[in-house]
Amino acid sequence: MARIRLRPWQRAALDAYATATRPDFLAVATPGAGKTTFALTAVAQALAERRARNVVVVAPTQHLKTQWSQAAHRFGLHLDPDWSARNGVLPTDMHGIVTTYQQVATSAAPLRALSAGSFVVLDEVHHAGDDRAWGTAILEAFEPAALRLSLSGTPFRSDTSAIPFVEYHLDEALADFEYGYGDALVDRGVVRPVYFPRFGGEMEWVSTDGNEVAASFDDDLTRDLANQRLRASLSLDGDWLATVLGEANQRLMAIRQTQPDAAGLVIATDQNHARGIVELLRRRFGQRASVATSDDPMASARIARFAATDEPWIVAVRMISEGVDIPRLRVGVFATNTTTELFFRQAVGRLVRWTRGVRSQKSYLFIPDDPRLRRWASSIAEQRRHSLAKRQEDDEFGSDGVGFEGAALDDRDRPAEEDDEQQSLFSVISAVASDGGTELGGHHDGFDDDDWGDDEHHLHEMAGLDIDLVVPPPPGLSVNALAGELAADGDVPEKSRTQIRNELREANSAAVQELARYVKLSHQQINAELNRLTGIRRVTEATIGELEARLEKANQWLRKI
Repeated sequence: MARIRLRPWQRAALDAYATATRPDFLAVATPGAGKTTFALTAVAQALAERRARNVVVVAPTQHLKTQWSQAAHRFGLHLDPDWSARNGVLPTDMHGIVTTYQQVATSAAPLRALSAGSFVVLDEVHHAGDDRAWGTAILEAFEPAALRLSLSGTPFRSDTSAIPFVEYHLDEALADFEYGYGDALVDRGVVRPVYFPRFGGEMEWVSTDGNEVAASFDDDLTRDLANQRLRASLSLDGDWLATVLGEANQRLMAIRQTQPDAAGLVIATDQNHARGIVELLRRRFGQRASVATSDDPMASARIARFAATDEPWIVAVRMISEGVDIPRLRVGVFATNTTTELFFRQAVGRLVRWTRGVRSQKSYLFIPDDPRLRRWASSIAEQRRHSLAKRQEDDEFGSDGVGFEGAALDDRDRPAEEDDEQQSLFSVISAVASDGGTELGGHHDGFDDDDWGDDEHHLHEMAGLDIDLVVPPPPGLSVNALAGELAADGDVPEKSRTQIRNELREANSAAVQELARYVKLSHQQINAELNRLTGIRRVTEATIGELEARLEKANQWLRKI
């Protein structure tokens, strides 16, 4: 049994889900609000009521597969993040799997067999429109599912084709339940208020046609020149970026006086840019920084390590996306030339996660005063001001009716770059930040004294409801065996079933190698004999109990030699 504390919105969402008459349900909730907890509670209840036989979670990235599996483990749900189509059937001591949209596109047929009668969770479902083939594969793979729960932090529109299992009205996705950033701010104790210190400046550069150009962010430029102006401001060849990083670092150090593990995030343009920023932070400000880039196979591990430490800075290139949970991030620097609203709001979403017990919860995203970024920041700042005014006017905790995310699905995460063959002619002459830090709405520096403290009494009142979840065991695990896994106080075991299974597979592999040294049989023959002795068809399909029995057979064999 797992005891879960639900926030009021999660309880309301579960109530709405319980009364839904269709197998499909779309829940849209602001980043940091707790979509994963809501979804896993719904999954556990459906399994307990036998409305689904197992679980398939689809996440946008490899990193989030592991994150979902770990979160499920805390609920007593066992989801395999390492599943692949070649593994065969799901081991009977697992509740299900976590996969990615990319994997669905290549494994629709085996997933269709696995999802029949299952509960399917489509996390950040707007990503299903990133590739047209993904939508087709999702329809093929999950059409037989008993229940399909789609999640998003981004109200989205249909692109050239609608995403399967989502209803639309005039191309806008219709949410069955919606909880916006303004709603969460009014509730308090759910997300942080984010402020946007913005910095102007004077930039000079050689444009892609070879002409010298000088402009500030106040000048009205063509799209191509506006893109070049932004690129010049972010260049390591100018002083603008160093000035803004210095201001951001000063703000972070001030926050760390009261929250010692508070961290900052710089969103860089590319690998070289990221490495240059790391060196700049070290040389100019004496700060070490971790790096996470999308093409680094160790990036997820680096993010996980950073999240568990008190290191001050991380520099990322397209890696800090939806669902990446680093609650200690309090300061961000938007140093990328990607200017779409969707990407900007995803960046803001990394700074909103609430940390209990911290008195002041404001976060800050330092931005160039580019008109596009100014517009996206202004819409979020308006919700923040509106929620504060609403709370000051009365004690009723309602919704302001404005969602946190507002980007269209077809507004792709593309850099604000001109596709020009003369790109190599572009060079930065200078970039100087003007006196900046003005927060949208007129508060200098964005460091006003609005009351965003951690009011313990209020948080207690808004804490929601504790519920006890009785999660049924997977088909291959008895209730008695499940109880044996738990400590006397009912705590979830420290190691997940996936971790234990991987350790047993490694031990079995080592035993086979040892046997091959002494018997005149190949590895394949030894594996086949051990599988025969324990009744296993394939190691990838074996339960923990079967793997333990197989390892014991191997050890018995070794002892006889």
